[in-house]
Amino acid sequence: MLKWICIAPLVIIAGCSKGNVATSPSGPVGYAQPAAGAPVTGSNPEPVAPGTPPPVDTFSASASSNAVIPSGTPLHVRVDETIDTRRNRPGDGFTATLSEPVEFGGRVLVPAGTEFRGHVTTASASGRMKGRAQLGLALDGFRLNGRDYRVTTTSVERVSASHKKRNGWLIGGGAGLGAAIGAIAGGGKGALIGAGAGAGAGTAGAAITGKKEVGIVAETPLRFTLRQPVAL
Repeated sequence: MLKWICIAPLVIIAGCSKGNVATSPSGPVGYAQPAAGAPVTGSNPEPVAPGTPPPVDTFSASASSNAVIPSGTPLHVRVDETIDTRRNRPGDGFTATLSEPVEFGGRVLVPAGTEFRGHVTTASASGRMKGRAQLGLALDGFRLNGRDYRVTTTSVERVSASHKKRNGWLIGGGAGLGAAIGAIAGGGKGALIGAGAGAGAGTAGAAITGKKEVGIVAETPLRFTLRQPVAL
């Protein structure tokens, strides 16, 4: 009897302690479990509120971008310097600045302000009495995000006006002036001689001053077209 009297209090104390211990059906003891419906943090993505727009697709030129500027795309630039047939020769280089961004598929592939390189394809003055001055330019490439890209484009041509109207005015005007002077000096015969002399002088003047040049001043807007696609 005395034995049971000693054991009974111990059994009662053990039972009370067991009832006060919190149990966790799915996790280790000592870690609180998330409430029902609470967002789960960690490796899972954060919830997105309804109506949130998708992220903007921005382009960054890299080896894995797979962006391509297609053939036929226009390139609008402004030349950074004056180029003309007086001082430039075929093969001379020049620089130009992109004035309008190159866009494709809803993305800006090459932003405005990008510097392009080019070269003079043709540069020749006219003859003294005939022919026209010609100047041609083409783009060779550009630099974007630290990388150089080559391009093949159409050429932009500039051609001077014809000599015919100007030569006719100089030669005809010289003949008329010579005939007038000859008529004053020696009558009809003098007029014929004067006309011939005046025509010769007009022709000589046209030959001396008739060489034409053509040029493109700095900041002139030009439009080139890609002949081949460019992979970025």
